[in-house]
Parts: sequence; C-alpha cells; structure tokens
Amino acid sequence: MSKFEAIEPSCSRHPDSVVVLVRGRSKDLGGFSVRRVLPASMAPRVGPFVFFDEMGPADFPPGQGINVRPHPHIGLATVTFLLEGEILHRDSLGFVQPIQPGAVNLMTAGRGIVHSERTDPERERRGQRLHGLQVWMALPEGKQEIEPAFVHYPRSVLPVSESPGVITTVIIGEYEGLKSPVEVHARTLYLSQQLDAGAYTFIDADVDQLAIYVVSGKINVGQTGIEAGVMAVLKPGEAQLHAEEASQLMVIGGEDMGPRAIFWNFVHTSRARIEDAKRDWREMKFARVPGDDEFIPLPD
Repeated sequence: MSKFEAIEPSCSRHPDSVVVLVRGRSKDLGGFSVRRVLPASMAPRVGPFVFFDEMGPADFPPGQGINVRPHPHIGLATVTFLLEGEILHRDSLGFVQPIQPGAVNLMTAGRGIVHSERTDPERERRGQRLHGLQVWMALPEGKQEIEPAFVHYPRSVLPVSESPGVITTVIIGEYEGLKSPVEVHARTLYLSQQLDAGAYTFIDADVDQLAIYVVSGKINVGQTGIEAGVMAVLKPGEAQLHAEEASQLMVIGGEDMGPRAIFWNFVHTSRARIEDAKRDWREMKFARVPGDDEFIPLPD
C-alpha cells in the first residue's frame, strides 16, 4: 500500500509481560479504512517489521473497489495477508497475482520495484468485503540492494497447528515444530492465531523482539487487557494469553535489524540512497508496471 504515512499511532506503557501498548490510528480513505500500528513513537519497529497496517474491514458496494496506483519501494519486503476479499497485484517484474484470504504475497523490493494494488474488474462489478494485513520488513543491511523478486504462496502450503481452542497458521518462520515455506532474508516470525472465547495459550518464541496485534476480540496478556486495534510489544520469553472473547491475533517478531530511515515507500540505512530513489521516481527512472500506466507522484 501507499499514501498512508500521515497516520500516527499512540503508545502507552504497561506492566507484566507487556513493554508497551500501541493503539493504531485509522484513516478513512473514502469507504476504506487503514489502521497504522507501526511505526510508533515508543515502538518504531518490532524485529524486521517497520510498518504494520490493518486494511479494513470495508464493504464495497457494486461498482466500487480499491485502486492504489503504481508506486515504488526500495530496501524492504512486503507481505500481504488477507482475511476477507481479494486484491489484484501487478508489478514491474510482470507478475499479475490475485491475493486471496490465507495466501501470502511476498514482494522483495531490494534495489527497486513498482507495483499497484487494485480490485479486479469482475469483483468490482459484484462488490466485496475486504479485510487484511500488510507489513513491511526491513532487509538486512547487506541485502538492501538485492534484485527485486515476487513469490506467491497459496494458503494450502502454510503449516497449521490446532490445540484446544487455538488454531495457529505459521506465515513466516518456525513455531512449535512447524516451518513455513515462505523464504525471507532475516530471522522472522509471523503468525495468525484464532482463539475461541475462554481459550488459553502461550507465546514462547526465541526472537529478539516480539509483539501481538489483536485484529478482533479481546485478550489478556498476564494482567493486561488488549482489545481490537491494539498491539502489545512483549518482553523476551514466554507470555500467557487468555481470550475473553473469540479473537483473531497476529504475532510478529524476529531479529533486531537496527534503525532505518523511512520516507514514503522507501526504507534504507542510507538517507543518501533514499534521496537517490526520490530523484529516480520523480524522473520516472524506475521500471514501469506493464499494462498500468498510472502512477502516484512523489509526495512533498
């Protein structure tokens, strides 16, 4: 996604296993709401995750949909994971891929990629409900300029574990003996969890940094209640979760990548490299998206 950089999340400190709570701020884009959770003032990143957005839920009537025009990225990888609906991805490598619930679209920008995100014309005619998550992950310093790439992983290849009241999908990384086939360049953990009302579970991940985001429902981490739209950044080690209501959670974490400079859709350790990317987009030196000649201008 693009053009959501004005959203500023709010933070508060909490005891127990929770280091800080981050309440995402929503922005209405004309019938389509995006809640930005990361970066936040007290939580600029969690492991490699430098952006965390919840898209929707939004109900599009027939004749309406999303139309995010082509825009560039450098120095990061994006993962789009939908809960409902469909988005049509196109990029400058020539890939055209519908994103559907439970599947993973992994786009590695590296030295530079351009993509668009739109509603397929047939779905736009019918209308749809759209809800999902999009995250941006910083690339390791030595891999920020790798060749761009795109890989689609269907829902069927992601490992799923079930225990009483808990269903866990391993989107990226390894968890409880299960390993996702999604290949990334830094140590990363990304889970989707569904909890029945009253269920208990433990998050025990050997990562530098860890956080839980509540998409729907309400949970307790120790003595701290966490409602929908809030991310809890956790201390290292084990945390016990209890679902007060049926809940959908996203768990993110991984190795500490260190600070990054961010401007618009550009993420890098070098501010000079970001200035180069700004100039290249202004002068239209990035590769174009085949069949999609529109573009989002560089913001001021």
